[in-house]
Amino acid sequence: MKKTVVSAALAALALGVAFSSPAAAADVSACLITKTDTNPFFVKMKEGAEAKAAELGVSLKSYAGKIDGDSESQVAAIETCIADGAKGILIAASDTAGIVPSVQKARDAGLLVIALDTPLEPLDAADMTFATDNLLAGELIGKWAAATLGDAAKDARIAFLNLTPSQPSVDVLRNQGFMKGFGIDVKDIGRIGDEDDPRIVGHDITNGNEEGGRTAMENLLQKDPSINVVHTINEPAAAGAYEALKAVGKEGDVLIVSVDGGCPGVQNVIDGVIGATSQQYPLLMAALGVEAIKTFADTGEKPKATEGKDFFDTGVALVTDKPAEGVESISTADGKAKCWG
Repeated sequence: MKKTVVSAALAALALGVAFSSPAAAADVSACLITKTDTNPFFVKMKEGAEAKAAELGVSLKSYAGKIDGDSESQVAAIETCIADGAKGILIAASDTAGIVPSVQKARDAGLLVIALDTPLEPLDAADMTFATDNLLAGELIGKWAAATLGDAAKDARIAFLNLTPSQPSVDVLRNQGFMKGFGIDVKDIGRIGDEDDPRIVGHDITNGNEEGGRTAMENLLQKDPSINVVHTINEPAAAGAYEALKAVGKEGDVLIVSVDGGCPGVQNVIDGVIGATSQQYPLLMAALGVEAIKTFADTGEKPKATEGKDFFDTGVALVTDKPAEGVESISTADGKAKCWG
């Protein structure tokens, strides 16, 4: 699964505004709205969007929620973008269903709306989605974990460290993808928590950050100290989970898998904090999004989905230094070279 991907980085300013190029030099304006301004994934997204905007002469304003799950700030940002006469919006939504009426208002006003990383619900609420195949990302780490455990997989004790209670689509896709890859009956693949596999210890939320990952891991360890597999929504949550395990002397007994493939996350694979992670490419998502808004402003043309899919797939690769039979992967050396551009 070696995929060469051009990346560019991006992070959100908590409802702050940043111009990527002088307003006087640009006649096309765009908005970037991300979940937070602290998660390295969104920091890189913003960098990528800014770089491409400067290259194309697009005036870019950036906004973000205060924490992952802060949909109110994202709604306010959309209203501002409409009022400012932006040509398009790039959004990584915290509440993928709740944000839809605001997105529709923007589209009704003539803006192109592109979802980045996190599909809206329904998917076609946005004009296009540029994202990792998050179901595949989860499936890859699930397959790797099962193959790594071998016969012991049938007796695994699995903890799920998810994102937020609203179950945004990216959370559901990664969670259910992992289960599918591990061999768990997911029941309704569009919902977390209806499974009845006895190997599942439980679910907790992390808000996608290290502190949340630590607390969630502590909560689940109290429920069952024999946990030996941990699926985390992202690498900051995985780092927090590791610290909780380390505090009780179990860091060497638990297999942690995650999704993101950022440079710190790849380093955590090298250091043994994470066993394997699915690498995605936020820089590419953001750069393509800015390009799409510029094309739309110039020609009225909207972006098209990857052939055979209903979104534009920006690629994924499993990163580990412990390859498992039957699961395609790249080394951490390759992961380091590709991590988010």
